[in-house]
Amino acid sequence: TFIENALAKARHSSLHSGFPALADDSGLCVESLEGAPGVHSAYYGGEPRSDAKNNAHLLEMLKNHINRRAYYFCTLVLVRRHDDPQPLIAEGIWTGEILSAPRGTLGFGYDPLFLDDKTKKTGAELTPEIKNHISHRGHALRKMLLLIEKLNAI
Repeated sequence: TFIENALAKARHSSLHSGFPALADDSGLCVESLEGAPGVHSAYYGGEPRSDAKNNAHLLEMLKNHINRRAYYFCTLVLVRRHDDPQPLIAEGIWTGEILSAPRGTLGFGYDPLFLDDKTKKTGAELTPEIKNHISHRGHALRKMLLLIEKLNAI
């Protein structure tokens, strides 16, 4: 799961650094593909990994599907030490749909195919400032900051 992956990354980083660690695991989930590519988003098109291969494979998998609804999902995990029994976990979602052809030159990954519900622009058409404000990572990071502030207030 996204949580398990982010937790493993955070614990590994903290163990080897001796410091608190923040880790992310994110992916694209497509409704008609039962949540795929999901946690396999980075290598959905096979090895060696590439955005072009991932996007081509996604379009191939969706060619006979009418429902192209999708969402990006992000999990952030913060551990204060590698064996932290109560890690902080924040999640964010960015909803949209998958286009049949890429649009835009910004961003990375599936951004040229992912059409945001609100702006009606792809992730690759959004400026970094706007994307960071509306994306799954932006939502998760703002939630994490609130959790940290609450923890520091105790």
